Amino acid sequence: MTNLSGFPVSDPRLSEGSGDIPALPDNYAALLADLKARIGAAQVRAAVAVNTELVTLYWQVGHALNERVRQAGWGAKVLDQLSRDLKMAFPELGGFSPRNLRYMRQFAAAWPAPEFWQQVVAKLSWSHHVVLLEKLDTPERRLWYARAALEGGWSRNILVHQIESRLLERRGAAQTNFSRTLPAPQSELARDLLKNPYAFDFLTQGQTAHERDLERGLLAHLRAFLLELGVGFAFMGNQYRLMVGGEEFFLDLLFYHARLHCYVVIELKVTEFRPEYAGKLSFYLTAVNRELRGEGDAPTIGILLCKTKNDVVVEYALAENTQPIGVSTYMLADALPQELQDVLPTVEQLEAELERLETGAGEEEG
Repeated sequence: MTNLSGFPVSDPRLSEGSGDIPALPDNYAALLADLKARIGAAQVRAAVAVNTELVTLYWQVGHALNERVRQAGWGAKVLDQLSRDLKMAFPELGGFSPRNLRYMRQFAAAWPAPEFWQQVVAKLSWSHHVVLLEKLDTPERRLWYARAALEGGWSRNILVHQIESRLLERRGAAQTNFSRTLPAPQSELARDLLKNPYAFDFLTQGQTAHERDLERGLLAHLRAFLLELGVGFAFMGNQYRLMVGGEEFFLDLLFYHARLHCYVVIELKVTEFRPEYAGKLSFYLTAVNRELRGEGDAPTIGILLCKTKNDVVVEYALAENTQPIGVSTYMLADALPQELQDVLPTVEQLEAELERLETGAGEEEG
């Protein structure tokens, strides 16, 4: 057997005695997997190194331009000419448009200390930095989102979404009793973990939607849901069944958080918060602690996601509760106006129409 270059290659499907090619050793698959992992990791490191060099170059260009503008009063016409000359000198490279040169100047001004920004900022792509420059106006906010993007591995589009949904302002804004029910290190981490409100703008729910409808919508968009929850959540199941005293109980959503080393129970409510919700969730947390929590696991945390909440009522409901519970609200995408809902066909009507069209097309072909 040969490849396209004419060189012989081995076929792992051949066994000993089936030809001149000997059978592969037993540990071949393990070695292949190890080498593929090493090569893949090297490719990632090479890509990161190239990106770091490019971002560093752009900072150096921006810094040099800022110095010339400050010292010699260079204007827009000089930058336009510089752009043309650089593109002529390096036709194989992009990124030297007048607009991008202006971004380089902003970039160097935004991160004036190389020994600092090279540790964090240079690891992001240039397109990430353009977003940070366009959408944020303070160094503190840029740095927070830069670190969050690195930690979460956000693409440029995800970074835009997180900024526009005001993630920084929503983070750590839920009402909790964590400071009283969890030890100090974990209570701070858990509090920062929660948001208020949660942005489920990938969902549209009608006014009469039930908890199960919201749950199905979140599961159908699980990737977006996990992104909104944040780094560290591992999905364990929905309608998770627990047996307590011979009776069945079902948790809406069960997660395990890798950094907090604990289970997280999320209960969904399409109504305003009510005190009895906290009592029921407290029962679920006790059940998870006794039935699922293992050695080394921290106490289970509960999150109530409600459509709305009265802060005073929530405060009273959590004041004497001994289980760690947080209460947040959520935002959904705007539903269609009622007048459009009355005009547009339903899913069932669309499916019936598609089936009719397919049947008609099949008859014509026959």
